[in-house]
Amino acid sequence: MIVNEQENQFIMIAQHDHALVSGEIVLHWKNKFLLRSKLREEADWAISQHDRAWIPLDEEPIWNEEKQRPYSFIDYPVNEKLKAYQRGIQETADRSYYAGILCSSHYQSFFSKDSEDPRVVQFLEEENERCRKLSEKMKMEVPHDIYQLHFERLQFCDDLSLYICMQEPGINKENEISWFKDGFRQTFDIAPDGIMPRWADKKHVSLHPFPFEHEFSVHIPYRVVSKADIESKGLKSAYQDAEVLEREVRFIPE
Repeated sequence: MIVNEQENQFIMIAQHDHALVSGEIVLHWKNKFLLRSKLREEADWAISQHDRAWIPLDEEPIWNEEKQRPYSFIDYPVNEKLKAYQRGIQETADRSYYAGILCSSHYQSFFSKDSEDPRVVQFLEEENERCRKLSEKMKMEVPHDIYQLHFERLQFCDDLSLYICMQEPGINKENEISWFKDGFRQTFDIAPDGIMPRWADKKHVSLHPFPFEHEFSVHIPYRVVSKADIESKGLKSAYQDAEVLEREVRFIPE
């Protein structure tokens, strides 16, 4: 769950809905920088499905007593989160070996390889083994530069979708969260120094350089969950009873 707190309410966006926006974003990628192929189709599908692990968790959000707010994807309890990651990766791999590898690599990138947490160490070991077996099942060698491009696109589209989901629309650059203030970390042929996002106003986000074929809009479902409702009937009921609204954002060149 993506959770943005306001004075009397929380703006809550389900992770899978954010991922579907990521999948919409990648479909507009400049074609001359990546040829169409079956492998690209699977990579693009992986982007739209990369957070399907969160579907059952977000249907029943839970309360963080320490922070007095709903748990988000950032601070969700580790045991439950890792189990969900592996379930989601398997569901993706059941349809596409390559998508499974990309999603597994994406989740692995969240953790340090030097972690001393035995739960994380086990997760990384098991996912490395999963990727090895999936690669064998593919029965083809994916060139490293193609794989890296697909992986970077997944992470860029994830970040760009998070950019418009985790922040108040129209926020000034100096007030953005640290993840995005200095631009996105991924680099491409069209953007060797990375890509800088900026809210032009509450409905438009500019990108420099612009990696897409043309301007386009995306629509993000969200719920406004009042703190009073959470107190009176609990988080789960308050969330499930809240009306689903929609935020429209258009991506434009700077």
